[in-house]
Amino acid sequence: MKMAFSIVRGRHSKNAVEKAAQIIFTVCAFFAVLAVFSITLYMLINGTPALFKVGLKDILFGTVWKPTAKEPSFGILYIILTSIVGTAFSIAIGVPIGVLTAVFLAEAAPKKLAAVVKPAVELLAGVPSVIYGLLGIMILNPLMYRVETAVFKGSETHQFTGGANLISAVIVLAIMILPTVINISESALRAVPSQYKSASLALGASKIQTIFRVMLPAAKSGIITAVVLGVGRAIGEAMAITLVSGSSVNFPLPFHSVRFLTTAIVSEMGYASGLHREVLFTIGLVLFAFIMLINTCLTKLLKSKDTQEKVKEAGSRSEGKSCGTAGEKKNRAGAAVQGEA
Repeated sequence: MKMAFSIVRGRHSKNAVEKAAQIIFTVCAFFAVLAVFSITLYMLINGTPALFKVGLKDILFGTVWKPTAKEPSFGILYIILTSIVGTAFSIAIGVPIGVLTAVFLAEAAPKKLAAVVKPAVELLAGVPSVIYGLLGIMILNPLMYRVETAVFKGSETHQFTGGANLISAVIVLAIMILPTVINISESALRAVPSQYKSASLALGASKIQTIFRVMLPAAKSGIITAVVLGVGRAIGEAMAITLVSGSSVNFPLPFHSVRFLTTAIVSEMGYASGLHREVLFTIGLVLFAFIMLINTCLTKLLKSKDTQEKVKEAGSRSEGKSCGTAGEKKNRAGAAVQGEA
């Protein structure tokens, strides 16, 4: 026997499902915000005491890091500069290579070749960071040591690093951010409507012009997202950098052994205690603030550019309408004159 269908009953069940889904989504969003707030609060509680005990100026602008000395010093200026310089150069190397690789996979690569390259790029994303560090020790550091000995041959003042220096760290970071930049940029390029490409080619633009003048600007928001995630990966990396950078507090020059913010925490947290441990939490707070600042600035930059583009589009539309209105008035005036004649 068939059950009678009721519109009222179906509507009630649909409303119940929608209300339940709304509650679930609200709870998930609340816990996401709560997680960010909890992390921020934890870092503030554990990172600020050392600022009052040692002094903000001595920590952030001091250049001597000797936490276990008889008269300890906790200056992290060189560590902050190393993180800034290392991240900037790794992004400068990795982002262009990643974006151009994404363009190749999305627009130019033959299907058979893309079917080989894309899984290889995705496999890079799954390689543990310690493996990158081990490969850096076995392959990259000996090469950098050869370059270092050739550059500083006969020098009596240079302290040789064995290849564990800033250049090695930058190269490893640039390689590690490639999968993130490539995958997200390729997805952004494939999401661009095909009509954009067809219209550009129909107007006489070459394929290269279409890619760089149409496709990349249209996928700009996705590419900027890839850059933001790449910056986060580069800043937050610790294990691989610990193995290839030398982990010494020095001014960030190419052939100096250096220490990043993350490596400072990893290398000393195991045995630190007292004020030394509190300063390491302060370094974590600086790292957290650094990441939040970069994400906020890039987000505002993206929004400002989108707003400017919308204003330009609105202005061009209004100019087109005004030109069209003026033309219609002229046509009407001409018709009126001809009618009087």
